[in-house]
Amino acid sequence: MTFIDLTHYRCPLALVKLKMALKQLPSGDVLRVQLKDSGSRQDVPRFLEKANWQYVEIQNDAEILVLSITRGD
Repeated sequence: MTFIDLTHYRCPLALVKLKMALKQLPSGDVLRVQLKDSGSRQDVPRFLEKANWQYVEIQNDAEILVLSITRGD
C-alpha cells in the first residue's frame, strides 16, 4: 500500500499530486490519500469517478477525507 498525505495542499495542486501518484502506482497496489482542503475533497472523488478509478472512503468528517484507491480496469 502506498500512502500520500495531501492535507497541506489546496486544489488544484492536491489533484495534480494525486494524478502523479496514480501514474506511478503499480498494478494491483492500493493508494491511500488524505485530503483536507474543501475543493480537493470535492474534485478528487469527481476525478476518480471520471477516470474509472475505484475508491472507498475510509474517513470523511469535518477534519479530513481519507480515500483508498485502486485501479478500476
